[in-house]
Amino acid sequence: MTKSHYLKLILILGSLTALGPFSIDMYLPGFAQIATDLNTTVANVAMTLSSYFIGISAGQLLYGPLLDRYGRKKPLFIGMLVYIAASLGCVFVKDIDTFIGLRFIQAVGSCAATVASVSMVRDLFPVKDIPKVFSLLMLVVGLSPMLAPTVGGYVTDWYGWHMVFLILMCIGIVILIAAQFGLPDTYKPDPSISLKPKPIISNFVKVAKEPQFYTYAFTGAIAFSGLFTYVAASPIIFMDIYKVDPKMYGWIFAFMSMSFILASQLNSVLLKWYSSEQLIFGALLTQTVIVILFLVLAVNNVLELYTTIAMLFIFLACLGISNPNTAGLTLAPFSKNAGSASALMGAIQLGLGALASFAVGLFVKDSLLPMVIIMAASTSVALVVLVIGKRTIVIKF
Repeated sequence: MTKSHYLKLILILGSLTALGPFSIDMYLPGFAQIATDLNTTVANVAMTLSSYFIGISAGQLLYGPLLDRYGRKKPLFIGMLVYIAASLGCVFVKDIDTFIGLRFIQAVGSCAATVASVSMVRDLFPVKDIPKVFSLLMLVVGLSPMLAPTVGGYVTDWYGWHMVFLILMCIGIVILIAAQFGLPDTYKPDPSISLKPKPIISNFVKVAKEPQFYTYAFTGAIAFSGLFTYVAASPIIFMDIYKVDPKMYGWIFAFMSMSFILASQLNSVLLKWYSSEQLIFGALLTQTVIVILFLVLAVNNVLELYTTIAMLFIFLACLGISNPNTAGLTLAPFSKNAGSASALMGAIQLGLGALASFAVGLFVKDSLLPMVIIMAASTSVALVVLVIGKRTIVIKF
C-alpha cells in the first residue's frame, strides 16, 4: 500500500467515523435557540442527544449482520441515504417530539458509516496495526469536536439553527460520494450469514462470549460514557451555569477537544514502548485520580470556569489514550465476524452513552456536581471491570 493510498483511506474512513460526532457537536450551541423556537426547555432539547445515542446503539446491531452478509458498501450506501433524508427533515421541524424522532432516524442512518468504517479497518490492516490506525482515525475524528461547535455557533448566530442541519445534509452527501468512489470492496458478501433473528442473535452471543471481547468492550464503553456525559452536559454547564455565549462555547469545546486529539496521537508514539494493555491500565488509573479530585472540588463548590476546563481537559486526554487501545483489543480476535463484532462493540458503547446523556438530562440543571458524579462512577466501574476481566483472558493480537 502506497503512502498516498494509505492517507486517502485514513481520511475517508475517518470522515465516516466522524459523521456521528459531527452530527452531535454541531448543533450544541443552538440548544437555547432551539428551546425558544420549539417552545420547550434546554433540558428537553438535550433529550434529542439521548434519542440520537439510542438510535446509533440500536442501528449498530442492525448493520452488523448486513455488513457481513452483503459486504460493506451496499448497507453503507442505504444508511447514508437515510441520514441525508432525516437531516433534511430536521431543517423543517416544528415541535420537540418530531425533532427527537428525526434525530433517532438520523442516528440510525449515520451509524452505518460508523460500523462500516470500523469493519473496514479490520479488513484492510494487519491486526497489530489496528490501535495505531484507530489513533490516526481519532486525528480526523478529533477535528469534529474542534470544528463542529465553533462552526455551529457562528452558523446558529448568523442563519439560525435550522441551517446547521442543512449543512449536515450536504456533508452526508459529500461523504457518501467519497466512500462510494474512494473505498475498495474490502469484504466479499457472505450468503452463509443468515438474517433471521435466531442466527443473528446466536452470532452476537458467540461474539459476546469471547473473554477478550467483553472485557475490553465493556471497559472501553463504560469509560467512554464519561465523554458522552461531558458532551450532553456541556451546553448546560458552560452556557447556563457559567453564562458564556454560543460563540465562546464553541471555542471552549474546540479547545477541550484538543486534549482528545493530542492524547490519541501520543498513544501512537507510546505504542512503540508500551503494550495496549499497559496503556489502558495507566490511562484509566490516571483518569480515576483526576475524577476523584474533580469530585472533591465540586462537592466543596470551589470550581470556577477555568478550573472546570482544566479538569475536563485532563479527563478527556485519558480517554484519548485508552479508547484506541480498547477498540483494537476488542476487535483483534475476529476476522470473519468483524462486522458483527464492531456493531456489538459500538452498540454497547453508545447504549451506555445514551444512558449517561439521559441521566444528564434528568439531573444536570444548575450544578456541575451531577455531571462529575456520573463521570466518577463510570471511570471507577471501568477500572474494576478491567482489573477483574484481565484475569480471564489470554490476549489475541
